[in-house]
This record gives sequence, C-alpha cells and structure tokens, in this order.
Amino acid sequence: MMTSAALSVLDLVPVRSGVDGSTQTSAQAVAASMALAQRADELGYRRYWFAEHHNMPSVASTTPPVLIAAAASRTSRIRVGSGGVMLPNHAPLVVAEQFAALEAIAPGRIDLGIGRAPGSDPVITQLLRQSGTSGDVERFPSHVQDIALMLRHEGATVRFTSGGEYTVRATPMASDAPEIWLLGSSDYSAQLAASLGLPYVFANHFSGQGLQRALDLYRSSFQPSSVLETPRTFLTANVVAAPTADEAEARALPQLRMMTRLRRNQPLTPLETVEQAQRGLAEADAGEQTLVDGIRANWFIGEAGEVRTTLDAFAAQYGVDEIMISPVAGSFESEPLDATPGRVQTLELLAR
Repeated sequence: MMTSAALSVLDLVPVRSGVDGSTQTSAQAVAASMALAQRADELGYRRYWFAEHHNMPSVASTTPPVLIAAAASRTSRIRVGSGGVMLPNHAPLVVAEQFAALEAIAPGRIDLGIGRAPGSDPVITQLLRQSGTSGDVERFPSHVQDIALMLRHEGATVRFTSGGEYTVRATPMASDAPEIWLLGSSDYSAQLAASLGLPYVFANHFSGQGLQRALDLYRSSFQPSSVLETPRTFLTANVVAAPTADEAEARALPQLRMMTRLRRNQPLTPLETVEQAQRGLAEADAGEQTLVDGIRANWFIGEAGEVRTTLDAFAAQYGVDEIMISPVAGSFESEPLDATPGRVQTLELLAR
C-alpha cells in the first residue's frame, strides 16, 4: 500500500484582478494568505513557506521575514519559513538577525530556506544590491555558512588580518536556531547542500527539468554534518484540486496564462480572474496554447482524489516523504478580493 506523503504549502501571495477594472490590493492579498496559513495550520500541513519575488504585479511576497512573523502570530503548530530568502540580495548578518528574531517569536517552528537566484529582473536586482555588500554570487557558499554560524549560541568568529578576533551573534542568547534548507533547480545547489550537510529542496514547481539528476547528485555526494546525518529532501509542485476536474482546470488557467507571459517576455499584470483567462485563451494564438499545454504537463490539476493519489505516487517515485504544494487555484469574478476560496479548497480537499 502506498504511503501518503506529508503536505506543506508554498505561498507567493498572489494578487489578482477583480471586475470592472478593479485590482486586489496588497492588503487584501496578504489578508487572504494569512487566512490560508491559518487553515493550513488547522488542517495539519507540515510547514508554510513564503517566497521572495520583487516588482511583479501578481506577487506580493516581497519580504518573507515580515510575512513569516505575521503567519507565526496567527498559527500555533505549523512550521513557517522562507521558500526562500534570495541571499545575494541581503547581507548575511541581516538574514541571521531576522531569523534569530523569528525563532524567538515562534521557537521550534522556523525554517530558513535560502536560494541563490535574484527573484526579479536585472534592474530590480541592481537596486537590491546597491549597497554592494552581498551581491557577489560567488560568495554564496561562504555566506550560507556564515549565517549558520551566527545563528548558533556560540556565534561566528571574525579574524582580522592584522590579528585579533571578534565574535558575532545574530541574537544575544539563542536557545535554538532555525532549520536551514538550501533551495534550487540546478546541480549547483544540490552539490552545495550535499557538501555542507544541509537539507535540500528541488524547485520542481519552477522548472521540473533535471529533477532526478539533482536528487541523485545530492544523495550520492552528501557529507554528514552536525545538523544532519543523512540526506533530507522534499519536492515542490504546482497544484489545483477541486470537486470536479473541470473546475480544477478552469481555476488553473489564470496562473498558466501568467507563466506564458513570463516565458514570452510579455508585460506582467495582476492575475486574471478565471473568466478573464478563459476569454483570453479562447482568443490566443497557437503558440500560447502550446506553451500552456507544456507548462500544465508538470502541474497536478484535477479532482481531489486523483490529485492526492498522483502526488503520493510522485513522492514515492522520487523517494521523498513530503511534497510542498503551491496552490495556484485562481478566483472567479464573483469571489471576494480579500479571500482565495480556490486555494483554501485545494488545501481542504487534499488534507488527510
């Protein structure tokens, strides 16, 4: 008998259009995500992570630490964290201090997922790195190690070339530290996580290409560390579940259309409603339909029982016991702007 995988949630805090030209406000989008985090906590999901993206009309998850603090204050059991903090955008000490504070707010419930990508376009990347202190991607491995050390009670030691040492701690009296995960969709992050003895997450929701190779590299080259003795990993997936397959396919369309705009380098907008996406796809050219079909092939969309069975089979195929779902269900025009009924429905239908 196939074992059911534990489920977690990845949230980009989507921002959508309304009717008559209206658009969901950031406040409404965040309120909807906070309600979703509370529901995930009630339903027994393992963890709830916020992504970091910048200057995107359809995404409000720009600052994971702020969102994590808000979600932690509204939940009691679920682990909350970042999926992830894009480290080249930030000074390592700042990241360590933020997550040490989060660990103090919600002891034993904080995850620090770290990524290497910028999370935006080249212009925004330059603005994020104007300070010049952390924009060197080549220093990513040492910055990950610096954060891990600064989060420990004993802290990190800075050694000066002229002699002498200086101790740096993310917080004065740490009782515990967040769990650090490396995120990625390439061989690089898999190999780095293995060499540092850290848990690793393959961003299957983003690409899906190279999944088996990345897991094989991570598992075969893993070096035990003080935080992890054996490889530990899970996968992400874009998911829409509904009472019927037709409803699930309809709710997936807004996000599928947004992904085609990204692939085609077209101007981005807030997410369409289901009705807007249906009208747009009906008028689309063959190239867009081909892109939609190709992207959809890597997603899990359908009636709840079928989706849950397929997710469990996916977990078994790649030898993981957890799937982090990105609930990408869109909204109908009649649904309120301060809620995301389709995303709540996906979580409720898949919970066991």
